[in-house]
Parts: sequence; C-alpha cells; structure tokens
Amino acid sequence: MAVTASITISLGVVIRGTKDYRPPGELWRQARPRHGAVVRCCTAAVEVPATDSTTVVSNGNDSLRICRVLNGMWQTSGGWGRIDRDDAVEAMFRYADAGLSTFDMADHYGPAEDLYGIFINRVRRERPPEYLENVRGLTKWVPPPVKMTSSFVRDSIYVSLKRMDVASLDMLQFHWWDYSNPGYLDALKHLTDLKEQGKIKTVALTNFDTERLQKILENGIPVVSNQVQHSIVDMRPQQRMAELCQLTGVKLITYGTVMGGLLSEKFLDTNLSIPFAGPPLNTPSLQKYKRMVDAWGGWSLFQELLQTLKRIASKHGVSISAVAVRYILDQPAVAGSMIGVRLGLSDHIEDTKRIFSVVLDEEDIAKITQVSRKGRDLLKGIGDCGDEYRRV
Repeated sequence: MAVTASITISLGVVIRGTKDYRPPGELWRQARPRHGAVVRCCTAAVEVPATDSTTVVSNGNDSLRICRVLNGMWQTSGGWGRIDRDDAVEAMFRYADAGLSTFDMADHYGPAEDLYGIFINRVRRERPPEYLENVRGLTKWVPPPVKMTSSFVRDSIYVSLKRMDVASLDMLQFHWWDYSNPGYLDALKHLTDLKEQGKIKTVALTNFDTERLQKILENGIPVVSNQVQHSIVDMRPQQRMAELCQLTGVKLITYGTVMGGLLSEKFLDTNLSIPFAGPPLNTPSLQKYKRMVDAWGGWSLFQELLQTLKRIASKHGVSISAVAVRYILDQPAVAGSMIGVRLGLSDHIEDTKRIFSVVLDEEDIAKITQVSRKGRDLLKGIGDCGDEYRRV
C-alpha cells in the first residue's frame, strides 16, 4: 500500500517578498516526495476513480471540468482527408451525445475553431441548457515572435472568440517557440488580464518544459495545465514534469497518446521495412510518430510493445488503443488524453468510451512498463517536454 504524503502548497496566498514566501521551485526541491508517495496539493484538481470520465483542472479560483478523453481536432487542418463542414459538425454532435464533449483545437488547425463555432451555435438552439454546460472548447494560441503588447494579445484572442462564437474561451493554451525571448511572460500576463476580464475562463500552456513551467508559476501566472506529448513510447513527462505538477496542482493533458494510430491492431505484426508490405504512413501524425518510434527503439521493439498490449487488450475485451490511453491516464498528474478525430470521415466513439471501463491490474502495468523501459531514454536523446519543437 502506497504511503500518502500531504504537502500543502497555496500559490499566491503567501505573498512574494514576505519572510514566509518560498517560490514553487524551492518547494519542488525541498519537498521531493518519497518513492511511491502520493502528493496532494490544496489547489490540485480533485482525484477521481479510474472509471470516471471527467475531471477538474484548477489553480486557485480558476477551474474547468473536462472529459478525460479529449477530441483532438488537428485532423481538420488537412492531410487526413477532405473535411465536409456539415458532416464534421454532425460528427461533433455524435461525440458530444456519447459524453465525449471536450474538443481541443488551435488557431492554426485550419477550420477547427470555425467548426466549433457552428457546432456550439447549434447546441444553443437545438439542445437543452444542461447539454451546453457539459460541452468544452479548448483552443491554443501560437503567436509569432513579436512584441507581446496588451493590444496584440487581446486582438489575437478576440479572433478565436469570434471564430468559436463564444463570449469566453473555456481554456486558452499558450505556446511559445523561443525561450531566449522572454516575451512569453508578457503574453501570459496579458492573457491573465483577459481572464480577469472574463474573456478566458482558464489559462494553460502547451509544449512548455519543466524549467519554464516553474518560472511561469513563480511569476504568479495561474496556469491549470500543460499539454504535452505523452505515450507509452514517450514517457518524458513522468521524468521531470510530473513531479513539479504534483507539487503545484498543474495537470497534464496529453497528445500523441495513440501515436497517430500506430498504437492499434492495424500495425500489429507488420513489417514497414519492406515496401508496400504494411499499412501506408499516409497522414502527418503517422509520419510524425513513426519518427518517435525510431528514436525510441525501432520497429522490432515497437512490435513487442504492440504484442504485449494486444494480450492485455484481449484480456479486458478492448482495443490496443484503449489500453494505451488507459495506461497514460493512470500516470501521475495526467488529467486527460487526446485522441484525434477525423470528423465526418470515420469515428471511434464506442472504442473510446470503453477506455473509461478499463482497469489495468498490477500485472498489466508491470508488463507494459517493462517493454516501455527497453527503449532509449528520450529525455536524454530529445530533451524535456516540447524540446522536439525547439531543436536546431
């Protein structure tokens, strides 16, 4: 039975400059949990059982309930097939009707924000108020490296507000390309001002590393989550990031968790080294995560992982993808995991819903972990979370 350590951290309650103030980084270093300990923070989201389908991300007075499996809308941006607007919106209704009502998008995901705007407008007209209360639209802002003035930030966020047809963004996840440019702190402070004005409900990050997350928290920015790449193959978030998150209450939202579909029966017992022998890597996500497989340990080791997952999936009566997502959802600090949706082209609603009923036992976890650890240490090879986007 794991030991439970209770550590109280209340960011912003002890004022910077007073004798009792200690920055989160100092708390992180001095209050490192014992092996196997569970750290509970007063501002953290409430813990929920493994079978629950929703959770809360929070920081201080800011909170948002989301579905633990999010519908990723990168696939609307091109490269996965032509998206028909009406078919896509109808597909969004099918996901939301099934309880999969959290949608994740970005300002640069093609028509994603516009599709959400059409969808949410119809929800207001065609569904009862309690339905609307359960729908969430999370978006990202990826600005160019220019001076982050208040007006520039405001005008950029207003574009998303208009496209998504909402008065307030449920969550704004902020990305920054170049850490040598400290403008990201200015941008986040302006985003926090917009939150105080009611234009954003929660401020979050995407693809920030542990060092910068710590610095952002030390500057009093009330971020609730950091969206990062995380899968059985890519366990980097658990090596540094998760510890800081457990101590501060910041949660992780993960993407790449099914590796664009590589973690599925479709690629089991295939040999991609022989031309045309296996399924084509014909989408941007498949190509991206095949490179991650190569960096981790190669196709032979990946096949060993798929075979292990298949045995566990058969035991539980679910798919390989469901087991892969469940394993990551059960990792420390993880609030939710993304599964990409090809709206109007295909869906995996029933398979996704089964994730919530899967309970991996100790033997399942040990077998998956054993294969995962056979691969290379990606933290050493690539760097911390998000560094794959910042390498020269």
